[in-house]
Amino acid sequence: MKHLIKLLIVPFAITITPRVLANDTFTFGIGTGSLYSGVGINAGVQSKTDFKYISVGCVSYSSIYEETCGIGIGWVKTDIFNFQTPKQGLSLYLGIVDNEYVKSDHKAVYGAGLGYHYFFNGMGQQGVNLGFTVTAGNKNTGLDMGGIFQLGYQF
Repeated sequence: MKHLIKLLIVPFAITITPRVLANDTFTFGIGTGSLYSGVGINAGVQSKTDFKYISVGCVSYSSIYEETCGIGIGWVKTDIFNFQTPKQGLSLYLGIVDNEYVKSDHKAVYGAGLGYHYFFNGMGQQGVNLGFTVTAGNKNTGLDMGGIFQLGYQF
């Protein structure tokens, strides 16, 4: 797990250079979906058309097996679409996408996703966002495709 955390944090740290941060703001959010690694929180660097984040959340909870939680990183880009106000964005996500039952316990399934997001107030502003991410992760039974709906608030 420590190796996986380092593997996810290094690309995020590389994207946060002093030059990049000059026009960007730090933000955090709470919600459910790929921006939040299930039900959780995120922290990132946000501009009017770009959002790079790291997230921590849980994809399941059971009173018997406890919760299945993990981390993720992602990048949302809104200037792909040619609109005046950048409210719609496409994203790449790497992180926890599901869970599976293994030897009387639940285990996190890590994978990747491609998503669509809508920011009601625009990417660079506080507010509610909705989205959907198509995910793929490798379970013991093979490659598993799925999807995650998103509803959250960025501060």
